[in-house]
Amino acid sequence: MVHKAGISIRELFETRERGFLSPHACPSSTSRGREVEDPPCPIRTAFQVDRDRIVYSNAFRRLKHKTQVFLSPLGDHYRTRLTHTLEVAQMARTIARAMRLNEDLTEAISLGHDLGHTPFGHAGETALKEIYDSEFSHNRQSLRIVEHLGNNGRGLNLTFEVRDGILKHSKGYGKIMPDDPAELACTSEGRVVRLADIMAYLNHDLDDAIRSEVINAGQVPRACVRLMGHTHSERATAMIRDLVYTSTAENEGLTLRMSEDMYDAMTQLRKFLYTQVYRAPQVHREFVKAKKVTSELFAYFIENEPMLLKELAAMEMSGCCDGESSRERLACDLVASMTDRLALNLYTDLFFPSSLV
Repeated sequence: MVHKAGISIRELFETRERGFLSPHACPSSTSRGREVEDPPCPIRTAFQVDRDRIVYSNAFRRLKHKTQVFLSPLGDHYRTRLTHTLEVAQMARTIARAMRLNEDLTEAISLGHDLGHTPFGHAGETALKEIYDSEFSHNRQSLRIVEHLGNNGRGLNLTFEVRDGILKHSKGYGKIMPDDPAELACTSEGRVVRLADIMAYLNHDLDDAIRSEVINAGQVPRACVRLMGHTHSERATAMIRDLVYTSTAENEGLTLRMSEDMYDAMTQLRKFLYTQVYRAPQVHREFVKAKKVTSELFAYFIENEPMLLKELAAMEMSGCCDGESSRERLACDLVASMTDRLALNLYTDLFFPSSLV
């Protein structure tokens, strides 16, 4: 559909963005573009196109069978990497809407931020750091997927702003917002996703830990309960509201910040989760097993190139075998892209004896 004056729906929407969005937002019409120029869609803006490319990618679908914290949980109500991603997108869009930022850009970054996460959550990531490259990280792997591995080796050809937000979303166990501006996304929307990511996992990992009885609600630091509330909804609302009302917009840009009390409570809750949940004996035992599975699969594919190429083809990633990537790099790409289920099934087939009868 084209407007009578010859203006496309996309162009009309871009005009609306420029009139409505905050001066600190990134309108789609000002995007720095793609590495390979694409003809613009007549209906969707550039960031809407990016969102759709991510949602329709194989890497996005695989997130439903990747661990968040609890490995291969049997209960239907535990988070996976996919449901985590959706919760990040929901929180980030709520924040972006309240601040008149670009919701489509925020959503695209949110939906793509964990595409490169390994099977078994941070256990798989830690294993690949130890056996492949100490610089390996899921955010860099997410960028590699959208730039190189996705779409059978052609990449998704996303805009610069989405790729930048994906790369810089992660904070590890460092500061919630780093001191070095170079570590921050170039857009306010990318910085919102970074905060929404930590808000989401603090909230739902606590929820899942109580559900699994790794901890009980009475153990949660009282200061966190007092400030954030008792339920998932109360905590999410408290964190979002604090960010929206404490952040400041000045001539030099939008500064995202939390109140001192809320920042301290989030920091305390994160420390509590690391000590009482992520490093709890029952969780750590599975962490060690997952590292072993990841490490032994990686070593196997290094030694068995035909099997490596076969599995890459099965995952529709054979297009990345361009002769420029080492076998180690390809084995890392394969293992990092596996779901928990695929990794465990392959490990069983490769290393467990089977009956010949």
